[in-house]
Amino acid sequence: MPKLVADGFRGSIYATHATRDLCSIMLTDSARIQESDAYHKNKHKQPDEPEKKPLYVVEDVRNALERFASYNYEQWFQVHPKVRVLFRDAGHILGSATVALEIKEGDRTIRFGFTGDIGRPHRPILGDPLPMPEVDYLICESTYGDREHESAPGEAEHLFRVVHHTCVEKRGKLIIPAFSVGRTQEIVYMLDQLHHAGKLPKVPVYVDSPLAVNATEVFLNHPVCFDHQLHQYMLENEDPFGFNGLHYIRSVEASKALNTSHNPCIIISASGMMNAGRVKHHLFNNMENHRNTFLMVGYCTPNTPGGRLRDGAKSLYLFGQNRQVLADVEIMDSFSAHGDRHEMLDFLRNQQKSLKKLWLVHGTIDRQEKWREYLNQNGFSNVEIPELGHEEAL
Repeated sequence: MPKLVADGFRGSIYATHATRDLCSIMLTDSARIQESDAYHKNKHKQPDEPEKKPLYVVEDVRNALERFASYNYEQWFQVHPKVRVLFRDAGHILGSATVALEIKEGDRTIRFGFTGDIGRPHRPILGDPLPMPEVDYLICESTYGDREHESAPGEAEHLFRVVHHTCVEKRGKLIIPAFSVGRTQEIVYMLDQLHHAGKLPKVPVYVDSPLAVNATEVFLNHPVCFDHQLHQYMLENEDPFGFNGLHYIRSVEASKALNTSHNPCIIISASGMMNAGRVKHHLFNNMENHRNTFLMVGYCTPNTPGGRLRDGAKSLYLFGQNRQVLADVEIMDSFSAHGDRHEMLDFLRNQQKSLKKLWLVHGTIDRQEKWREYLNQNGFSNVEIPELGHEEAL
């Protein structure tokens, strides 16, 4: 969006209120990283190398944010005299929404939808994804169209066992790489529940990510997105992301101090794939200690440090050095925020009678093909996988 605005886009950018607030911190963070990367690469570039430029800078973000127009869920609004739009809670991350459009064309009304990322039911913090209004045409994601997730029951007990084994029995550090928005808050909430129940060991817990700290503040400003269970929990514990022993780390110096400490603790840090950010330094400094544990709570692409850890790597090459993986590696895959094929099918059930065509996007071609086959087996017809540049007359 900042790139589009920098290139001359002068229209409105429509979003939910929570999405707008998250964008204000995430896009600024992204711009600063790009500016820093460009500065350091240009400082050490060869004379014949082209100068590296950021995709966008902080000023572009400010200009983009001025173009935002935010709306509540379940509120139809006009974006054109003949087009109105509805956001409905997608249950994926804070502020996520499906998009339904009603397009007037003479005496004809075309109902067009876009799922975006479909969330998962029965996950902590956020409400469940709500079915979209019935539409004629739908663009649907296919991220996990070929599989079903590990079931969630028992995950709090699993987390407790990992914490106890690492911090009490081994007297080590539990390091959890997690994305700053969504995953970090979910883990902190589960630890808060363990603390509230008197089960969390008396060890410090650190959220070591400035973006995660800011994102948590945004979460607290949007309780309308929370599910019933969290609202009930907040009647007894008004701050579900704060408890005695929990520390939010902003400064680089405090982050570095965690690497020189040998005391048991829990560190939640970004990025989730361990290919950048502060967690990469925690990996480098703690992977050769058998007392420590790395808990992987999300998908990592195979070529990232997190992906290699998940695949059982015995050593990793980081910061110009080869280091042995002597720490334990635990995996919990029930944290995924994307619906699996069964959950996405349930989400689409109300569309079966109305749909004239369904397009699959946002997934590798093999997953799209298996998702199309699964949809066909369950009563959906006219499912297509469009190619780049494909046009269709409705």
